[in-house]
Amino acid sequence: MAGVSEATVSRVLNNVGPMREETKQKVIEAAEILGYYPNAIAQSFARRRSGNLGVILPYVPKVHIFSTYYFSEILNGIGEQVRELGYDMLLIFRKPGYENGYIDLFRSQKVDACILLGTTDTPEERKALKALEEAGHPFCLVNQHFEGEHFLEVDADHEQGAYEAVKHLLDEGYRKIAFLNGPPEYSNSLDRLKGYVRAMTEAGLFNPDKSITEAVPPEWLNTGNYSRTSGYEAASRFFCNKDQIDAVFAANDRMAIGLMQGFRDLGVLPGKDIAIAGYDDSDGARITDPPLTSVAVPFYQMGMMAAKLLLSDSESEDSEVDGASDHRQQVQLGTKLIVRSSSKGNQA
Repeated sequence: MAGVSEATVSRVLNNVGPMREETKQKVIEAAEILGYYPNAIAQSFARRRSGNLGVILPYVPKVHIFSTYYFSEILNGIGEQVRELGYDMLLIFRKPGYENGYIDLFRSQKVDACILLGTTDTPEERKALKALEEAGHPFCLVNQHFEGEHFLEVDADHEQGAYEAVKHLLDEGYRKIAFLNGPPEYSNSLDRLKGYVRAMTEAGLFNPDKSITEAVPPEWLNTGNYSRTSGYEAASRFFCNKDQIDAVFAANDRMAIGLMQGFRDLGVLPGKDIAIAGYDDSDGARITDPPLTSVAVPFYQMGMMAAKLLLSDSESEDSEVDGASDHRQQVQLGTKLIVRSSSKGNQA
């Protein structure tokens, strides 16, 4: 109808390359008359690209993952960048410990690149990620790093964040500071443990000649699973040694809030009888009683950066296989301590 070639129609509708304004208007008018609109599925077949950025999330029964501050902030950041770059976001759930099928997502052309959230450092996970890397498929890990590997990663400086939180507690006069950490399969759990031990060692409270795990007195270290319930349950374990601790640093706010509730039910008042500091600076930290000292992590920016790094590479003509390896990098963003009354020593 426009009297031009299919290639010209394609260039007009995709706004690619210079062309005469008269030709452009002919194509647009013909498309309007015919009610023509590009078929996304047909385009993906022709281009061998789906136009989707996959975001792989852990599926945990009875856990409302979208209500957690950590996941919601990262997903919002990814979504904002995906929208700006003209892609769609495909959410994919997987059960930890099961066959992940990462490569199948690329082989079936469901996604052009993927971001992985909630990965754990296990032999199976490393093997799957190495297979993705060797096949040249673009992927990015957020808030998790694998020692000795060179995957594309966007992380935060959790060691420094934990160090500053514990240093604050020390500056407030506390000396018997316990630590409620997350599962060891997450790299940020180890990073926070390193920051905690570094601060306590600098204060002369831990032996510098001992390893990280040996330096901490057993009664000062507990492990939860980053849930509020695990924090609540940890309060009773710390209560058994309540005369030996005067503060607790928790590896995330959900566990810290659970701790505060657990201590209160045991007759120990947070912010008065014991100091509490959390991590993430979630919305809940501002409305606890007392308000919770916490470490702010730029999760939103981490999500945006991961999507931008992947999709900027994906847009180049030669990035389908070999190009991804040429741009691999590991990005680490800073954190910031937000002090509130749950940890102020002058109130004790």
